[in-house]
This record gives sequence, C-alpha cells and structure tokens, in this order.
Amino acid sequence: MGDKKFETILFDITDGIARVTLNRPDVHNAFNGQMLADLIEAFGAISDMGTDVRVVVLTGEGKSFCAGADLLWMKEMVNYSYEENVKDSTLIADAMHGLYNLPQPTIARVNGSAIGGGMGLVTASDIAIAADTAKFSLSEVKLGLVPGCISPYVIMRAGPAACREFFLTGERLTAEKAHRHNLVNYVVSPEELDDTVDELIGRLKSSGPEALAVCKELIHNVHEMELDEAIPYTVEVIAKMRISAEGQEGMHAFLEKRKPKWSE
Repeated sequence: MGDKKFETILFDITDGIARVTLNRPDVHNAFNGQMLADLIEAFGAISDMGTDVRVVVLTGEGKSFCAGADLLWMKEMVNYSYEENVKDSTLIADAMHGLYNLPQPTIARVNGSAIGGGMGLVTASDIAIAADTAKFSLSEVKLGLVPGCISPYVIMRAGPAACREFFLTGERLTAEKAHRHNLVNYVVSPEELDDTVDELIGRLKSSGPEALAVCKELIHNVHEMELDEAIPYTVEVIAKMRISAEGQEGMHAFLEKRKPKWSE
C-alpha cells in the first residue's frame, strides 16, 4: 500500500512514518471529490496497518497547505440537488473523521495557507506545526455558506467563543493568531519547519505505539464521560496496559535503565 499511486495525493511509508501530501499545487491543493476519496482510502489503509505505522504526517505540495474546496468542483455544486449535496458533504465529513480517528499520532505540517476545509484537516490532526508565513481562514460565510463538516474539529480546538469570531467574520488569521487560539501547536520559520516536524517525530517514536493509540482513545472517551463513569473506565484502561506486552516491556526497560524495544 505504501507504494500505491494516487491521483491527487502523494503517499509514502518509510521507517514507520506515513507521509500524506496533498498534490494539486497548481490549485493550492484545493480538494475535490477525487482528493477526498484518495484521502479516505489512504487514511483507511494507515489505520489498518496499526503499529507498523508509528506517526502520520500530512502536508501540502508547493506553497500552500490546502485552499479548501476546488473552484471547478464548486461550480458543479451550484446545480446540485439536496441529495447530491449530501453525498459530496459526506465525502468531506468522512475524510476529516478518517484523519481524526487514526490510532497513530498525526502531525499537520502546515507549509502554507489553510483555508476552509484546509483548516479542517489542520484541526483534525493531533498536533499542528505551522510556518509563520501560513494564513488561515474560515471564509465560508463570504459565500453564503458555513464551515459545516469541519466545525466539530475547529470548535474542539479553538472553543465556541473564538469560533463565534472566526466563523462569523471569515477573517484571515496569521499563524500567530491561530496559535493563540490553539488552532496550531507550534509556529516556526519555514526554514525550521522540517526540523521541528522531525524532532516531534523522534519524541513520538520514543513512546510505546500501543500506548499512544490508547491515549488517543482515552482522550476521546473520557472527554464525553461523567466523572462517575470515567473513574472505573480509567482504572480498567491502566490495569490492562500494565499487564500488556508493551506495558511490561516499558516498565522493565525503565527499571533496567535501558531503552524499550520500540525505540531501538
């Protein structure tokens, strides 16, 4: 699967790192139905690989990360029926959820502008590292539309108060403002982008791959639980991890003052 050729994305797996690159630089990596289908297939394949993939990096080819929906695709939508719009919107929702739901840690390498749906891909990733030249916008209201399918991920990141401003004004955000509102985790110069991503990959690969997957599941589940429900759930989770092969290896490695097998 790592050698599969897609029409609109580049897909590579090397040394346990899956790199998914939006590859329509001539239109600033704007997505259409084909790109969304390619992303859904790629994310599904990565998910199925489990711990054979340690980290996922999502980025854009060229100067932009993702400019949102493609203009030619939008021209087709103008005459769509309600049912056709539901079908296309479901593609967007499935691509975002496929990224968000990956068991592996995901990094958005935001090399340039992330507009509309591009911000959905950024916020559906676990950790976003942006070049300080990147721009961000949720400008759907300027077209009489709304950031529907991406809104769960943007709101989880920035919170309702900030989203009231960003959704309603459609303003163009600097990387620094996006960082202040938790839309991205780090802002660095374009020259530092790759080194920062690589440093983060190293940190993630030093941790237990199964533990990372369970951490993502833990965050999702506990966030939606009442405390009385969360307490027995979390007790069960840590008890299972302690007796797992990975947990046993990690604790023995720590006590024996050596590196665990997954980081060798």
